[in-house]
Amino acid sequence: MKFINTIKNIWKIEELKNRILVTLGLLLVYRFGAQVVLPGIDASQLANLSSQTEGGILGLLNAFTGGAFSNASVFALGIMPYISASIVVQLMGIAIPYLQKLQKEGESGRRKINQITRWLTIAITLVQGPGYIYNLFSTLPSSAFLLGDTVTFVAASVIILTTGCIFAMWLGEKITDKGIGNGISLLIMVGIIATLPLAFIQEFASRVFESNGGLIMILIELVIWFAIILASVMLVMAVRQIPVQYARRTASGGYEKNVFGSRQYIPLKLNASGVMPIIFAQAIMFIPAAVAGLSDSETAQGVTAAFSDMFGFWYNVVFALLIIVFTYFYTAITVPTNKMADDLKRSGGFIPGIRPGSETADFLDRIMSQITLPGSVFLAIIAVFPAIVQSLLGIQAGWALFFGGTSLLIMVGVAIDTMQQVNSYLLNRHYDGLMKTGKNRKAVA
Repeated sequence: MKFINTIKNIWKIEELKNRILVTLGLLLVYRFGAQVVLPGIDASQLANLSSQTEGGILGLLNAFTGGAFSNASVFALGIMPYISASIVVQLMGIAIPYLQKLQKEGESGRRKINQITRWLTIAITLVQGPGYIYNLFSTLPSSAFLLGDTVTFVAASVIILTTGCIFAMWLGEKITDKGIGNGISLLIMVGIIATLPLAFIQEFASRVFESNGGLIMILIELVIWFAIILASVMLVMAVRQIPVQYARRTASGGYEKNVFGSRQYIPLKLNASGVMPIIFAQAIMFIPAAVAGLSDSETAQGVTAAFSDMFGFWYNVVFALLIIVFTYFYTAITVPTNKMADDLKRSGGFIPGIRPGSETADFLDRIMSQITLPGSVFLAIIAVFPAIVQSLLGIQAGWALFFGGTSLLIMVGVAIDTMQQVNSYLLNRHYDGLMKTGKNRKAVA
């Protein structure tokens, strides 16, 4: 009943209602575009491409694009080139003074960085587009190409793929500006969710109709799935609160004296790096197989086989170690403890028992190092959990991807972020929010 009342309250807020409708409309446009096949390709002959993306790295990429990759769609590359460009620009900001200067210029600098990211997105798409087209040539039968493998077809397809990526990027930015939630993240989440029903139906059919465990196994899988979702929510929401005391200056008897103001907290997230370590680690995991593929030796073939199976033992051992390393690396460059200490000192705040300035920065850095270790290990376990359940329970590859890894963390993170934005609208209008605990109310107030 309370949920129905909350929906009614959402609908009473005109601005929130309009933003939700805009978001749903633009997401519908994106999903429609994912079904539009590239001109010159026979849509009835895409079976081989669908088989290629049933598992492994391509299966994960297909999940991120909502099936557009296996549909040879105009959105086949999805929003991933933009994500890659954003990561590159963010990393370059550490070493390039010009980008560091833009980061300090506020809104105008952010606009210039966004423009650089867009141009880099186009460049990445122009590189990935031909690779995707030539993968189609090697995967699909020649009869699937109505225009043949002509230069005209390749050039036109690359232009269409680039335009599709730019249009998807525009949709994401419009959702962020006019809708609710982070548009780019929502596009990825909707793409992932779009492949979930089919993956579950295939798993259900395998268990029930092929006498492969029956309904009991389906029930066990659902219980494990909900448990890992709860664990992911805990990872995303967990914070270490550092108490901060602010000094307030008041005039009394012709002179000023310091008195203690209200106590607040610095929330240091257990997983400050989000899903970025998993994305970095997955990018690195391509390298061993690519390098080993250049040799015909038995050792090289073994390395290629090991690092091409994302459910294999050695793949996941190396994958987990890389995630832990990249979690420390990405946290170090995204959590500026020195800047936090300087800002705290300028605003008259201090951590009880710690001197302002360098000692505060060292203290925050030490706390971040302490909480990053369990956070990185927890993140690595969730990342390799699809391989664990696939090995122990024999779950199909497509359904196993939803038991952890980037897919689940993106869905959980985006859902929480969107709920918090909706919650803020409700609380500002004095309605009951979606998130009922006092802690969450403070977070969004």
